[in-house]
Amino acid sequence: MTRTYIVTGSASGIGATTAEMLRARGEKVIGIDLRNADIEADLSTPSGRQNAAGRAIELAEGRVDAVIACAGISAPIPATISVNFFGVTELLTALLPALSKSDAPRAAVVSSMASLQPNSPEMVEAALAGDEEKAVAIAAELAAQGPEIGYLVYPSSKRALSRWVRRASITPEWAGAGIPLNAVAPGTVVTPMTAQLLATPEGTTMVDAAVPMPLNYHQPPESIAALLLWLTSVENTHLAGQVIYDDGGADATLRGDDIWSWADAR
Repeated sequence: MTRTYIVTGSASGIGATTAEMLRARGEKVIGIDLRNADIEADLSTPSGRQNAAGRAIELAEGRVDAVIACAGISAPIPATISVNFFGVTELLTALLPALSKSDAPRAAVVSSMASLQPNSPEMVEAALAGDEEKAVAIAAELAAQGPEIGYLVYPSSKRALSRWVRRASITPEWAGAGIPLNAVAPGTVVTPMTAQLLATPEGTTMVDAAVPMPLNYHQPPESIAALLLWLTSVENTHLAGQVIYDDGGADATLRGDDIWSWADAR
């Protein structure tokens, strides 16, 4: 039976590859992006998110089987927190009524290995509190100090998103409604977003120092898309609240065993 998917960021990178793979399987895909998509919308604004959700529900005829949120930017600018966090969480929340009408509703978002990097705790907490104005103001202050400091906006946005997935996934609105919600955290994916960074030996060296990938090195978008497809398939019945590091071993390299430390004596 054909399932209806909403894919954000469908015009390029991981989102485009995901949409292509779904269509090749015969699924109905409603793409959302700034341009060149079924629904053209600016997810950096509240009105853009609401309009996109409303139009998507219309095109889906009121019932959505899965949402895959790939839209994101990595620029050292305030809009990054708006798109990467609020553009995901508010859109997903707006689509919940349509998801609830599916027999097997699913949702997955794209986080990043950058969620493990240094970030702005104040921005993360503001985002998780739903205070976009404060989060954007903090991002603007960082961006004003130059691109090196401004880069903190990106890992902050992905840290907040990963934490939101953990929190929301076990609530009555998600787990209680039978909707698995999870995130994928890629390593270095070869897409237009990373092309400039990887265009020089110096850029590649910097990227590899931050995201070491001993297994098969830099990855194609298909490696992420395939996991997103399984997470939003009917076969996924119990995986919830997970941030899956599909990263060529970068997480294991950087964090080692410390993922269990929460249970250790202090």
